[in-house]
Amino acid sequence: MFRAAVSFTAAVSVVIAAASGQRGAPIQRPALPNAQTAAAYFPERFDWQHKTPAEAGMDRAMLDEAVKAAIDSENPATKNMLLYLATTFGRSEPFDTPIGPVKDRGPAAGLITRHGYIVAEWGDPGRVDMTHSVTKTFLTTVVGLAWQRGLIHDVDDYARDYMPPAVDLFEAPHNQTIKWDHLLRQTSDWQGTLWGKPDWADRPEGATAADWPNRKLWDSGTHYKYNDVRVNVLALAALNVWRRPLPDVLREQVMEPIGASSTWRWYGYDNSWVELDGQKVQSVTGGGHWGGGMFINAYDMARFGYLFLRNGTWKGKPIVSEQWIQMARTPGPANPDYGFANWFLNTGRKPLPAAPASAVCFEGNGANIIYIDWDNDIVAVVRWIRGGPALNDVIGKILASIQTPGHAGH
Repeated sequence: MFRAAVSFTAAVSVVIAAASGQRGAPIQRPALPNAQTAAAYFPERFDWQHKTPAEAGMDRAMLDEAVKAAIDSENPATKNMLLYLATTFGRSEPFDTPIGPVKDRGPAAGLITRHGYIVAEWGDPGRVDMTHSVTKTFLTTVVGLAWQRGLIHDVDDYARDYMPPAVDLFEAPHNQTIKWDHLLRQTSDWQGTLWGKPDWADRPEGATAADWPNRKLWDSGTHYKYNDVRVNVLALAALNVWRRPLPDVLREQVMEPIGASSTWRWYGYDNSWVELDGQKVQSVTGGGHWGGGMFINAYDMARFGYLFLRNGTWKGKPIVSEQWIQMARTPGPANPDYGFANWFLNTGRKPLPAAPASAVCFEGNGANIIYIDWDNDIVAVVRWIRGGPALNDVIGKILASIQTPGHAGH
């Protein structure tokens, strides 16, 4: 099994083999909502223009209430991130020692855009903080870029067929059945240990600690389980396909074209270095569970969200395939509220009753939120908001501020 101290040589070309067995019927993808792309505004790298709420068709008093609600709903937990991780995960998880960078967080912060213009902001949106599992959305986007380029032929291919001989991520009998789609949707049930963290140690299941390593093993694709070890497996598998550091791919193909700052960083773990084509490369993480992940400011988060609001196109240049976005926001059979990681869907308007059913959130612990609303042409970044109904309350006030018809969740 693939263990924490990892070294492999990928001198052999990646073998792309067709998945064996019969393919199922094509998945029916929902059409993307109208993103109002005609003559859309796109912010320049160092100049994101503002509009007054009235200029954006919004009521200032109600929008101020939304901002106040976001500030008043700040997560009351400690800003000391080491202590926060210990009290969030460490009380119930073994192997909880951080092995990647950790940064203390700032106070509640965020911004709201409509029609691409900033209409409200609070806290310090320029502060770089950990964004935890929003990192997963950057990761699955990079996998999507590999799919666009033909490096991955089909997400229903077996991931094993793309790995060079020295990488045994998918050699165990159960793991051989894992497809890219399973990894993307957190339904792989991958079994093993990566970077010193066993899969079962992340949000362990069982009546007693003795039950944790002997968990039920699910058929790949049939059971959703939020699990950072398995997301890190996806990151390492994607690194083998790209044969380049994933932060370089993200920077060149996404973040620079959308005008993001130079301040974001995507980290791995102290022990997640591998040898790739004769070079030492760090395999990045899909979150900050044990440190690492995406460290980023709210403005760059909002640019990333705005790229998807505009259906993957920036200033007329396609960046992320619209078909990939349709796939990412299609619920999987094991979880109707989840697409690709970390696309949290508003299926049936149950997660966010105040928002349209078509809206999505990229979510991370803390909570860190990128809210994308095609129906109302809104992107909002809300950082360090507590759980429960707080986010729905903020979104409801944002949408209630819209003075034009059609703002109610349809």
